Amino acid sequence: MTNATLANPHTGTVRMTAGERAGIPPRRMDFEFSDETTRYWYGDNAFLTTFWTTLSALFPEGETFFVDTVKNYRHIITEQTLKDQVSGFVGQEAMHSKEHEAFNNMATKHGLPTEKLDKELSWLFKVIRKVIPKRMQLAATVALEHYTAILAEQLLRDERHQEMFKDKEALKLWMWHALEENEHKIVAYDVYKLAGGNYAERVFTMFIATVIFFSVVGTGHIRLLWADKSLFNWKENWKGLKFLWGFNGLFPRLSGQYFDFYRPSFHPNDHDTVALLEEWRHKMLDEGGILADQIKNPSHAAKSAAA
Repeated sequence: MTNATLANPHTGTVRMTAGERAGIPPRRMDFEFSDETTRYWYGDNAFLTTFWTTLSALFPEGETFFVDTVKNYRHIITEQTLKDQVSGFVGQEAMHSKEHEAFNNMATKHGLPTEKLDKELSWLFKVIRKVIPKRMQLAATVALEHYTAILAEQLLRDERHQEMFKDKEALKLWMWHALEENEHKIVAYDVYKLAGGNYAERVFTMFIATVIFFSVVGTGHIRLLWADKSLFNWKENWKGLKFLWGFNGLFPRLSGQYFDFYRPSFHPNDHDTVALLEEWRHKMLDEGGILADQIKNPSHAAKSAAA
């Protein structure tokens, strides 16, 4: 049974699920990416498109790992609100994995080895599950969820970023994902604190996770550029590099939010996105919104988080 809104077959009434009660409703989507999808769907640029495609290739296995690390501590949770939040987190991440698999299949049709990256990450996570203590695995999820939360917040706030999406379906996928990443951004952190997580372990794990993250993404990106025959397109690659890392680039502007994580008193809610999420729920999910015709369980899932 999923966390989707459930209807009583006898009364016809709809009851709110745990995730919806917590403001983290799993929304069932069904994105379709045709063979005609724009090859360079981000900025008409191979470097930038393959960068974001590399991240997408890592999401299915990555988010499965996130869910598993939180589930490892589900048995110690007694407070009902956190139980509901975990249910919502699990449901949302499952949907993200499913929809990014569809997106990655489209990239595969364009000759990009996204499936290989996904399988290799699966092997890495199998090793991590065997050799790393469970609480440190959860700390890694906390660290990587911080990355996804600040990247997602930036996408929701930055119109220039949004305008770089040249394919409507790709924009819808990434905006939906960004919305939900910020809806559940506190869950892994709060479970980690309940499990006895401490500051030293948290920041040490963030350091290790950062090294591994950039290594995996960097090598994966190079491989996708090679497969695309764009690795030595110096002009376009330089433009893409400047957009991401140059003066006023996307990532330098996130440095303050990234380093917030290293404060002893840090909590994900320190980055206030309440009004931002309320605004985007209406833009995406209300009648006429960009996802209004996409969502498959609209009755509560579209609105419960805004209640």
